[in-house]
Amino acid sequence: MAPVNATGGETVRGDDRRGGDDAPPDDPPAIEVDGVTKRYDGRQSVEALRDVSLSVADGEFVCLVGASGCGKTTLFRVLAGLEAPTSGAVEVGGSPVTGPGVDRGMVFQSYNLFPWLTVEENVRFGLDQPACDCADCAARVAHLVDLVGLSGFEDAYPKELSGGMKQRVAVARALAVDPGILLLDEPFGSIDAQTRDRLQSELLDVWRETEKTVLFVTHEIAEAVTLADRVVVLAADPGRVAATVEIDLPRPRDPSNPAFRDLVDEIRAAIE
Repeated sequence: MAPVNATGGETVRGDDRRGGDDAPPDDPPAIEVDGVTKRYDGRQSVEALRDVSLSVADGEFVCLVGASGCGKTTLFRVLAGLEAPTSGAVEVGGSPVTGPGVDRGMVFQSYNLFPWLTVEENVRFGLDQPACDCADCAARVAHLVDLVGLSGFEDAYPKELSGGMKQRVAVARALAVDPGILLLDEPFGSIDAQTRDRLQSELLDVWRETEKTVLFVTHEIAEAVTLADRVVVLAADPGRVAATVEIDLPRPRDPSNPAFRDLVDEIRAAIE
């Protein structure tokens, strides 16, 4: 099915690997956010999100961008089931989100690896939970370690890895339970520019191979244009959808391309 933009209109994807005439017409979106508002009530009430609505189609790669304080991470936490909205609803695959679940793999800016576990053991951690029914966990872990380019480092501990390698482990661990959706909250934010470029390319390779739905939070506009099928721009005070920008450039994308720069400028203007 075709993606639906924040205002309910149909959009056309660039580099569309799925969908088309063979797609089931009645499948629900992978992610559906309907009128979500989030307030924090304390000594001073803060409205982090107001009436946010958006849809993400199955297999789509969508980036959320916006200035600091626009509610990107709050929306991420609501989608992950880590927080409940004050009002509105969130559905994954047509089912309400009531908490974290194995249908969503999460990757954060901080690596959140267990320092006492090896690469292999960190990746396998999710599979050791009761929800896993994987018939051959060892083979799956080996495949994921290879998929993220860490073959040969299976027995290494986090302290022996670079920042980029740690984030690869985090991605592999999120994929271990074979979720339909990957939620990534500024996963490359603390990594140097050269490593970030390489990880962006590797993430796209993983996305193509696994055909996951990806929602990627970033404050880097060029990163969003490099990665996404669509970019959803959040405005601040309170957080709300300001624009949805279709990225209709073929991959891999060249930042020196005038069309690339035009899209960066369009998104920057929507943020400002």
